[in-house]
Parts: sequence; C-alpha cells; structure tokens
Amino acid sequence: MGLCSAARLGSLRAQIVGPYGSAAPVPLLTLVTMADAKVDFTRISRLEAEAVGEPGRRTFRIIAESDSSRADVWLEKEQLFQLALAIHQMINAVREGEDAAASASANEEREADPLTRVEFKAGRLALRHQDSHGMFIIEGHDIESPQVMEDDASPDIALWASRSRIDEFAEQALEVCAAGRPLCPLCGAPMEPEERGGHKCPMVNGNRAMRIPDSP
Repeated sequence: MGLCSAARLGSLRAQIVGPYGSAAPVPLLTLVTMADAKVDFTRISRLEAEAVGEPGRRTFRIIAESDSSRADVWLEKEQLFQLALAIHQMINAVREGEDAAASASANEEREADPLTRVEFKAGRLALRHQDSHGMFIIEGHDIESPQVMEDDASPDIALWASRSRIDEFAEQALEVCAAGRPLCPLCGAPMEPEERGGHKCPMVNGNRAMRIPDSP
C-alpha cells in the first residue's frame, strides 16, 4: 500500500527520538494508534523554530502560541532537522487537497486551558497527520518523563497545524539549522572554527584540522 493510500485510512506518523535513542536518517512513516496528549494546542497563531546563542553553543526550541497559551519545547539540532525532513516527507505523502476541506477544523474542544504555560526539553518527538481533521500534529515527550521512550506513552504536548503553517515551520527550521556551523563534507559533523582548534575529522583519523571555507 502506498503512503498516500495509507494516509487516507487514518493517522500517518513519523517518530524522531532524542540523543539517548536512535533514529533513521529520514524517519519512516507508519500507521499507528496514538495516545491522547496531556496538553493540546489547536488554535495555533505562532509556530516557530529558534536558535539561541552563538554558533557551536546554540540551543534550539520550538515556540508555539495558541490563544493565550504558550509552549517552549527545547530540543537538539538533529531533532529539529529530522522533524523538518519528516514534515516534508509527510506533506508529500498526503495528497494536495486531501486535507483542504478539513484544514480549519482542528478539534478545538481539546484546546488547553487559558494561560497554559508549557516548557520542557524533548526526549522524543512524533509527527502525524490526522485524516479526520486534516491537520498535521507535532507531539513532544518530556525527556524527564519515565515513559518517554514507551510507544504508548501520552505526549506531553500536541501542536495542531494546517498544511501551510507546518510547511512554513519546516522551511524555517531548516534555515535555523543551516545558520550554524558548516558540516564536514566527509563525516557530516559540525566544524569548529580555527580559533577553537578547527575540525579534527575522524574520517582522516583526526590527525589534521580541516579549515572552515570562507563564505562566498
């Protein structure tokens, strides 16, 4: 069964785990039964990716605002990058127009209480498309939760977004990830600037530092 056909049958999902788990280079899309989130943002007016700090020492977060509520989900750069890739993959898997009729009909009965504030570091993320509402949903699991790596654990937050909003978020997330240190063309790891010792690439046994190329 193709991905587009599968998407029409229910909830299509990709999973992105944190630094203590493992993940495929591009998350696979699977059909699963999902647990209800502890907090839902269904009226999102802001969904952004942000990096805080200098290149090499940046921390990353997802900022979401829904009515009077706000969530800050801190995460690793690789998690943000994989999430953006998963969004593009899922958008391509769900046919254009399949979710158009229902795209403005998120399940607002599940909206968080007014003035809700959520902040945590993500140990695991999941992305899914819910066919019944035509919405894309980012789910975050708190790294401090004892059940963070259990497949049937309830997400600590679910962020509901339309196709256009989730697509804009993915593009911004990729830009945020690319704005830091350049990646080594041999090993793919971030390259330290020369004043910090340069990049000792394991592909050349770390015996020589590679120079970061000048910007054009």
